[in-house]
Amino acid sequence: MRDSVLTADVPLGPFDGHLVPVFAAKGKASKLHAHLRCPRVRADGAVAFEAPLNAATIARMCSACAHQGDWGRPDSGVGLFLRALGGYRGLLSQLQEYTNADPDDEVTQEEVERAAEVLRAEPVSEEDETYDEDRDARGDAEHLRGQVLSGWRDAADSLHLAESVVAKFPWLTDWARPKAALKEEYLQTLRGRAGLFFDAAGLVEAAAAMNLEVPELPANDEAFSAIGDSMEIARRLRSMWSRWQGAAADAWGLPGDHLVTYQAIGGINSRRKGYDEACCAADRLLASWEEEARRVAGASDPGVTVTLTAHLQEPRDEDPYSQQRARGLLDSLDNWTIGVLLTYLTSAEWGRRRLTFRAPQLIVDQLLFRTALVQCEPEPPGAPTAAGEASPLGPGVFDDTAVHQRRPLTAEHLRLLSTAPGAEDQLYTVLSTDAGMEVVPFKELERRAARGWRGVLVASSADLPAALIEPWSEAIGHRPEEPSAMWRERMREADDPLFGERLGLAVGAECAAWLVYSDKPWAREFNLRLLAVARGVPDLRSLDSGYDRVGRSRSLPSAVWHGLLAHGQDLDLEPFEAPDDSTWKRSGSGIPLGVLAQVQVYAVNADPCYQGKGHSPFCSHVRERGVVADDDLLTIADLLGDTKFDWCSKCWGYAIRRLTDTQLAHYRAAHRLHDIAQQLDRGRGGYDSGRLEQLVEQLLELEKWDPDAHDRSFSEDSRHWHQMVRKLLLRARSAQAGQP
Repeated sequence: MRDSVLTADVPLGPFDGHLVPVFAAKGKASKLHAHLRCPRVRADGAVAFEAPLNAATIARMCSACAHQGDWGRPDSGVGLFLRALGGYRGLLSQLQEYTNADPDDEVTQEEVERAAEVLRAEPVSEEDETYDEDRDARGDAEHLRGQVLSGWRDAADSLHLAESVVAKFPWLTDWARPKAALKEEYLQTLRGRAGLFFDAAGLVEAAAAMNLEVPELPANDEAFSAIGDSMEIARRLRSMWSRWQGAAADAWGLPGDHLVTYQAIGGINSRRKGYDEACCAADRLLASWEEEARRVAGASDPGVTVTLTAHLQEPRDEDPYSQQRARGLLDSLDNWTIGVLLTYLTSAEWGRRRLTFRAPQLIVDQLLFRTALVQCEPEPPGAPTAAGEASPLGPGVFDDTAVHQRRPLTAEHLRLLSTAPGAEDQLYTVLSTDAGMEVVPFKELERRAARGWRGVLVASSADLPAALIEPWSEAIGHRPEEPSAMWRERMREADDPLFGERLGLAVGAECAAWLVYSDKPWAREFNLRLLAVARGVPDLRSLDSGYDRVGRSRSLPSAVWHGLLAHGQDLDLEPFEAPDDSTWKRSGSGIPLGVLAQVQVYAVNADPCYQGKGHSPFCSHVRERGVVADDDLLTIADLLGDTKFDWCSKCWGYAIRRLTDTQLAHYRAAHRLHDIAQQLDRGRGGYDSGRLEQLVEQLLELEKWDPDAHDRSFSEDSRHWHQMVRKLLLRARSAQAGQP
C-alpha cells in the first residue's frame, strides 16, 4: 500500500511557517487534525487554533489528515499546495506509483512476446480444424495487449501528474527528481513491451492509406450487378472506401478484414444471382487499395525522417457528477497514434505534455493533420526548447496575505485554483488598474488571464465572514414545510405595509435561502454568499460564465437568480402611466418614476422585429436559465416610453432587478397616491365622503415624500410630485367643505 502521508522531509518552500487552522485535544502531545470531521478527533474536547506549517507541526499531524492534504481553505495558496501533495492523485502518492513491477500483477516478457507473435500471424480460416484454438489464442493475446497498453498509459499519466505538480511548485524539483527518475525508468520498460504489438512498416502503410485520394470507383463493373444500379453501386463502394480509410486511421496495422467489404454486399441475399461475383470483386477492390497503400509506403525512403514535437492536449476536466474515473493524458488517442508514440518517441517532458520523436514523412504528415487529437508543430533539428515556465504559487496570490501584499493572477494560478472543490462556482472580487473593483465569475477570470489581464484577487464569495452571513441566514429562518407558504400574497391594498414586498430584497433573500435542494446551513449560506456579492454587480449579464470544459453551464444557481430578480408580473406600473380620460377604465396618474426610472429590466428579447415575443429569464420557454450575456437590458423608464414591446403572456416578458428599500418605498408611495387620486376622481365613480378625513391624513403624509431624495436636489420629479399632492389635498378639502 502506498504511503502518501506528508512528512517533514517534503520542502515547503514559501509556505514554510505559514499558519494553518488545526484542531486538537488539550495537551501538548495531542495529534493535530485538519477538521472536526476526522474520526480520530474528539470533537467535544477539541480546540481550534492556528499552527505554523513546519517540521514540528507535520510530526504532530494525524496520519489520516496528513494523507488527505486538506489543511486550510481549499482555495487558499497553502490549501492548494497541500492538496496537490496529498490524496490519491496527489504528488506523494504518484511518486510511489509505477516505480517497479508489481509481483502480483506482472506478466513476463515471454508472455508478451508470445502474444505479439500470435497477433502478427495470419488468422486461420473457419474451415481449418484449428480455428477454435486459434480464435481463443488470439482472444487471450488481445486481452494481454490491452492490459500492457493500459499499464503503459497509466504509468505515463502518473508521471505527467507528478511532473505537472512539481512544475507548479518548483521548490519541489530537487527533492522529487530521484523518485521521478525511477518512474521514467519503469515507463521505458513498459514502453518496450507495449511496442512489441506494433509494426513500424504497418504504421507507415496505414498512414499511406489515410493519405490516399478517393480512387475512381468501378460503379459500372458488371461484377457488381447483384448490388443494384450504378448509383447504388457507387454509394456502397464510397461507403466501403470510407470504412476502409477509417479503419486505417485507428489500426494496429493495415486493415483488410471482411467487415470492410461487407459495406458493399451487406443486405444482399446470398442466393441472389451474381452474389459470389460481387463478393470476389469487393475483395479484389479492397486488395487493390491495400496494394496501392503499400506501393506509396514503399516509395518513401524509410531512412528520411523528420523531427516533430507534439503537444498533447490537456485531459478533459473530470465531470464532478460522473461516476467514471478521471480521463488520463493518453486516453483520447487512437491505436495508430499510440503506436506512433511507442515506436518513434525519442524524448518526453510529460509534465509539460511535450513529446519529441523522429518519424518518416508520411507519419509526420498524418500527425499534423490530426490536430483534434494531438496538437503538433514541426521543429527543425537543433531548435531551442521554449521555456514556458509557469509562475510559481506562493503566499499572496489568493487570500493568505493582506490585500496590499497580493500578487497578480496568472493563467497558471487559475488552472491550479480550478482543482479546488467548488472554486469554479464562486464569484470573485478582483482589482485592476483598468476597471477598478469588479465582481466576475471564475470562467471570466480564466478568459482574462489567457489574454494577459493583470489584476489581483481581493476575495471570493466564500471569503465573506460568517459573522455577516450566519445572522442573515438565521433572520431569514427555515424553509416553510408547506410550499405555498414560501410565496407571499401578491394582491394587497396599496396602504398595506407589505404591499409590493414580492419586489423587494427581503423576499429575494428568502428565495435564495429557501429554493435549495437541501435546507442544510451550508447550502443556504452558499447561495446567500453569492447573492450578497452579486447584488453589487452593475450589469447582471456579466455573471454569465458560459459552459465549462465538461459542457455544463456555469451560471449562478436558479435560487440566486430569483434572489436578484423579481418577476415582471409582480410589477404594476399603472400609477406612472399618463392619464387617459377617454375611457372608463382605470388610467394612470402620471406619477414620476423618480428612483424607479433606472431600475434594470432583463428580457430574453425586447425587439419583436428580431426574434418575436420577449420572454423573462424565468420563462419555461427559455428553460428558466437565468440571465445570459446576450439578453437585453432595459429600464423601467424604457417600459413606459415604448409601446411596441411584444411580451410573452405567460411570463410577462421580463424580470426586474429587485428594489432597494428606497425604491420599494417610492413604489408603495406612488401606489398610495394613485389610489387616492382614483378615489377622488368624480368622473370615475366618486369618493366615499366618510373617508375624506383619512384621505387628507394620507396626503399630508405623502407630501413629505420626495421621489428624488437620494440625490438631494429639488428636481422636476419632486416638483411634479408635490404639485399632484397639493392638487389632491385641495380637492379633498373642498369635498370636506361641501364645495363641488
